[in-house]
Amino acid sequence: MTFLMIIQLLVVLLALWVGSRYGSLALGAISGIGLALLVFGFCMKPGSPPTDVIYIIIAAVTCAGIMQASGGMDWLIQIAERMLRKHPDRITFLAPLCTFFLTVLVGTGHVVYTLMPIICDISIKKGIRPERPCGVASIASQVGITCSPIAAAVVAFVTISNANGFDVTIPQVLMISFPACICGLMAAATFSYHRGLDLDKDPEFQAKLKDPVQYEYIYGSSATTLDKEIPQSAKNAVFVFLGALIIIVLFAIFQDVLPSYKTIVAIEGAPDYTFADGTVATAAQLAKAKVLIPDVTMASTVQLKMNVVIQIVMISAAAIMILFCKASPVKAVKGAVWQSGMVAVVAIFGIAWLADTYFSNYTKEMQDMLGDIVAKYNWSIAIVFFLVSVLINSQGAVVVSMLPLAYSLGIPGPVLLGVLPSVYGYFFIPNYPSDIATVNFDRSGTTKIGKYLLNHSFMVPGLIHTITAVLVAYGLSMLFF
Repeated sequence: MTFLMIIQLLVVLLALWVGSRYGSLALGAISGIGLALLVFGFCMKPGSPPTDVIYIIIAAVTCAGIMQASGGMDWLIQIAERMLRKHPDRITFLAPLCTFFLTVLVGTGHVVYTLMPIICDISIKKGIRPERPCGVASIASQVGITCSPIAAAVVAFVTISNANGFDVTIPQVLMISFPACICGLMAAATFSYHRGLDLDKDPEFQAKLKDPVQYEYIYGSSATTLDKEIPQSAKNAVFVFLGALIIIVLFAIFQDVLPSYKTIVAIEGAPDYTFADGTVATAAQLAKAKVLIPDVTMASTVQLKMNVVIQIVMISAAAIMILFCKASPVKAVKGAVWQSGMVAVVAIFGIAWLADTYFSNYTKEMQDMLGDIVAKYNWSIAIVFFLVSVLINSQGAVVVSMLPLAYSLGIPGPVLLGVLPSVYGYFFIPNYPSDIATVNFDRSGTTKIGKYLLNHSFMVPGLIHTITAVLVAYGLSMLFF
């Protein structure tokens, strides 16, 4: 690695670090400053922003946001709450499953904020230390992203893998990630089942109860959604949303039924074409302009791609909910799901474009420098994914920015699928909104960020999950691929 490469890499890392300090939109915006420095300051060729992934996120988040606006999310939360209150003794195992499946359905972990106070309330009323279910439930709300058919991380993995010769489908990815993540969460929940002191034996908690104000704060209120009346239109919106997911999965399984169309494509290895006026165009440019020139471009029949299918189905489902399920578009835009999704779009746009600019300019150097290591220890890329995730707080951004590099290093697709759960590492530093919110929701104070920052309630469950999930996913991927 040359001195110039190191300086440019420091620009990338500094932009990501500063962006992570501000969070939210700043991740993408400040990445733009790093991109500007690389392009204008170091004259590097700009990389390609992940437009296909961004379009899918917009479509999926719009659909999920419309469902939330219809009241459908409230119904899903009610179903989860009824199950938790029916089996309070098992809340350490059931709570993470509830938050996990909510994220799987909607494609974002920001849908669980309504459920977290309920998990805490049930735990306190039952005398269970809230840290036990809350810590794992917060982890699970993010884990579901790599198991959702409409999440950016899954869609990006499939799109990038197909472009690099690993023909994997969304159902095949879920076939590996889903059981692996469930195993990881149950391992983390098993650890958490007897974690810490019971509330009646915790001196710190008992001391709080001696203060009447604290006692009233802890036991005086009850968080619930069961008193909310859910209209039939909201339930219908959920059915429309689930129907859209089923259609997407079915199309992914039976891709032969997708329509085909004629187009112009570039011939691989074709030279640039020079027109009579001296203008030069590449084969790709000519294909994009639909210009047919012998030995440069050719007519071809192309099947509709899954990324387009997802966009069409999601947008159509959103329209159906608006027309027939009384879903307000204005309310959707103000909702947490749509807003968090748009933040993710900006973050992925900036981060992935910045990373692609750096790595695409140094592909050969990276291959020479890391090729021998990853060739001998393919699984070591999981450590890289994990560390990058700690830095940028986005599983989708990790996949979009790092997966092309991994393929360029010669790592086989099945190995990368096996280490997919490692893209979730941002529990390591407890600055993610779901973790911070969980700490605030726990009125008992048992879910907390420790004095030394890293000794917090999410660290051990997160590490147990990630290690277990990667081991299981790696084994399954090697078995089936």
